[in-house]
Amino acid sequence: MAKQKKQSPGTIALNKKALHDYFIEQKFEAGLVLAGWEVKSLRAGKAQLVDSYVLLKDGEAWLLGSHITPLTTASTHVIADPTRSRKLLLNKRELGKLFGAVQQKGYTCVALSLYWKKHMIKCEIALGKGKKEFDKRHTEKERDSDREIQRAIRSKGKDD
Repeated sequence: MAKQKKQSPGTIALNKKALHDYFIEQKFEAGLVLAGWEVKSLRAGKAQLVDSYVLLKDGEAWLLGSHITPLTTASTHVIADPTRSRKLLLNKRELGKLFGAVQQKGYTCVALSLYWKKHMIKCEIALGKGKKEFDKRHTEKERDSDREIQRAIRSKGKDD
């Protein structure tokens, strides 16, 4: 079994499936509007972005499909909805770029990661173009060949 890579200390959740399914064209950093129990859950690392995407409507960006599991020790008087839609905070220029690009055929906006930036939680979103099945196979072949080259280089240095 392969080793699990360590995430950087500020990273809360990654969406590796997005990198597999889309060619990433442009990345944006957005703030999130969160409730108190969500921040506590994110501090504990209880978030998933696997099937999340960004919906652009009425001049605003919304994060849909992300799952933040509520802690059992969090507030009992608040009914926690783990999959609620969360508003993304972007400036008008960035929203204009996203709206213009999503109107084009084949482009979509996906969430790549959640991370800490000082004391705030940020979401990295990206403008992506969907990959076809043969593109995914080609990417896997490139990754495997790069891995073989790295192994050969590493073993060559040890033989001397």
